[in-house]
Formats: sequence, C-alpha cells, structure tokens
Amino acid sequence: MFLAEMFGTMVLILLGDGVVANVLLNKSKGQNAGWIVITAGWAFAVMSGVFVSSALGGPGSLNPAGEIAGIVRGGNVNTAVLNIAGQFVGAFIGAILVWLVYLPHWSETADKGLKLAVFSTGPAIRNPAMNVLTEAIATFALIFIVNCIFKAAGTTLPGGLGPYLVGALIWGLGLSLGGPTGYALNPARDLGPRIAHFLLPISGKGDSDWAYSWVPVVGPIIGAVVAALLLTALKV
Repeated sequence: MFLAEMFGTMVLILLGDGVVANVLLNKSKGQNAGWIVITAGWAFAVMSGVFVSSALGGPGSLNPAGEIAGIVRGGNVNTAVLNIAGQFVGAFIGAILVWLVYLPHWSETADKGLKLAVFSTGPAIRNPAMNVLTEAIATFALIFIVNCIFKAAGTTLPGGLGPYLVGALIWGLGLSLGGPTGYALNPARDLGPRIAHFLLPISGKGDSDWAYSWVPVVGPIIGAVVAALLLTALKV
C-alpha cells in the first residue's frame, strides 16, 4: 500500500505540478497556455496517478483527506496511516522531478510567486477564513461526488473506467471551484511540494509562504470529514 500510493502520488505531482510549470515558467513551450490547460493537466494527472496506484495494488486514493474520510466511515487506521505516509513521500519526490525537468527555466523566471505556484497553491484573494471555506467546500464536493459516482455505477461500472470518471470530476472541480485558492483538495499535493520548494536550490526562489500552508491542509480535511459524515448518514 505504501509503495502503491507513493508511486501513484509521485505521478500525480509529476504531471500536475509539471503542467503548472509548463504554463508559468519563462521560455517554456506551454507558457501562458492558461487555466484550461492547467485544469486539464491536473485531471489527467489524477487519472494517471490512480491507474498507477491501482496497478500496484493500492486504493488509488492519493489523498490524505480521502484516507481520513475513510477512517471516519470505519476504515482501518493503520492502513490509512501507511497510505498517507506514502502519499506525502510520493508528492515530495514528484516535486523534485518537476524541478529537474524544468531546471534551466527557474533562472529564466524572475517572478518568485510563479516559482512557488508550480509547487503549491495560493489564494487569489488572501482571506484565511474564506480560503479554508473554499477548500472545505471543494474537497467536500470531491469526496461526496466520488462516492456517489461509484455507488451509482454499482457493479455495472466497466473495469478500468473509474480513474477516467475521477479525472473528469477533478477537471470539473478545477473549472468551477478552483479560482479562489487553486483547488488543492489534498494536503499531500500541497504540503509535500511546498517542503520541496523550501529545500531545493531553486534559482531565485522566494519564501515558501508558510503562513498560508495550513489552509490547504486544514480545509480539505474539514471538507472530507463533513462529506464522510453526510455519506454515512445518507447510507451512500
């Protein structure tokens, strides 16, 4: 489980942070491609990460908030903790790989904020209470809808279709709810690469915005717990 979630989350960040780097960093061929490209890239990143984790025998969760939701619904705590550890390690490794891929582009990009945005999310309007609420609502939607998708599909869901449906949901969430905070939805997705940003010798980097770092951790956990409680109450 640890290795499956580690490699799955590594792929998630490699492709997800990779598309952000492609759009934001100077002299990249994808520079200024825009929000549609970023949200599409993250959708494919999630889909690919789920496939990798599943192929290696993991749950394809890739998200500590989802693991916590599972605990709330009676899941195994030890398994969840192991998965979460793998997710954070994988996110950190994925961020290092993105740094290496775009190594010549860091020194060509003067904007320190854009460099940080490759690794982690940040608010369009800094308002911690509203930023937490946004992340909570978006993650609630993720956990609630994912469970409803698989509940509705039941045994009729063709094999291998699940990751495509989750990827489509991620794309929709990014298009609809991603504007205020960059839709972290996932503590490992944000914190692991933020730590990488802090530790890596990135040319001309600024600070890692630790004052905001708790928001994309706490918000998704709140949203996931509320979703889990509602799903349990509704017997979904």
